[in-house]
Amino acid sequence: MNPLQRIHSAFSEAGATGWLHAVDIDSGAEISAGADQPVVTASVHKLPLLLALHRQAEQGLVDLTEQVHCEPAHRAGGPTGLSAMLDPVRISLRDAAYLMTALSDNAAAALILERVGLDAVNATTASLGLTRTRAVRSFAGTLATLREDAGPTGIQALSDPHVIARLRALDPARTNHSTPRDMTTLLRAVWRDEATAPEHCAAVRRLLGLQVWPHRMASGFPFDDVHVAGKTGTLPTLRNEVGVVEYPDGGRYAIAVFTRAANPAATLPAVDAVIGTAARIAVDGLRTR
Repeated sequence: MNPLQRIHSAFSEAGATGWLHAVDIDSGAEISAGADQPVVTASVHKLPLLLALHRQAEQGLVDLTEQVHCEPAHRAGGPTGLSAMLDPVRISLRDAAYLMTALSDNAAAALILERVGLDAVNATTASLGLTRTRAVRSFAGTLATLREDAGPTGIQALSDPHVIARLRALDPARTNHSTPRDMTTLLRAVWRDEATAPEHCAAVRRLLGLQVWPHRMASGFPFDDVHVAGKTGTLPTLRNEVGVVEYPDGGRYAIAVFTRAANPAATLPAVDAVIGTAARIAVDGLRTR
């Protein structure tokens, strides 16, 4: 089978529908499996927010060392970082950016979004030509729509296919959205120092390289000398990751993988792993060329 056939087969065997775009950052060679399909970004949209923060820092509109205060009662929900802490926290914007990127901390993202604003996030993606990428609401706002749409039975209802079908958070037309191609275009601009000033692109790359989750894209590249930097996104039935894989010979590849599972279970290791499998097939195909 050719790489595209293998990618589609891998998604099918994992019980998911998947969309992928992979591009050689230097040559522009690409592999597409639904690269222009509108997709829900979920926490992948923290990457455009991170870039918007650094663009504002470059313009002198934001001091990354600025301290912000975060009270427990006003934090966005989530299982990591500030979201899981019990006491008041005072933290710099750049350290909040670390928590937002490496741990996908929703409360840290809320602090940064409050300082930067949705308009700046959308202006950033528009300036890069990402015409199919848009932030519609905050991450806390997305979680709020999940609670509203699930109804009075709460999280238990998210196993019901009829409830899943009505969730605004899973509809690209009604929530934060992009395409796999738009996301690799953004990553390519960051890795080529074209998205903002070189020192700020380097800072974005550093934070993506500190992501702690090894179970998706990184699982496809279990080598000590291959570096994977990325950002995940997760919502009911959705598992995503966008990132860059760098080889010791200088090869570097931007990859975006978005999936939707047929099974609404919260734990689906096969779907997590297929993100790494599909990414590896795509990168191997590009390197063979």
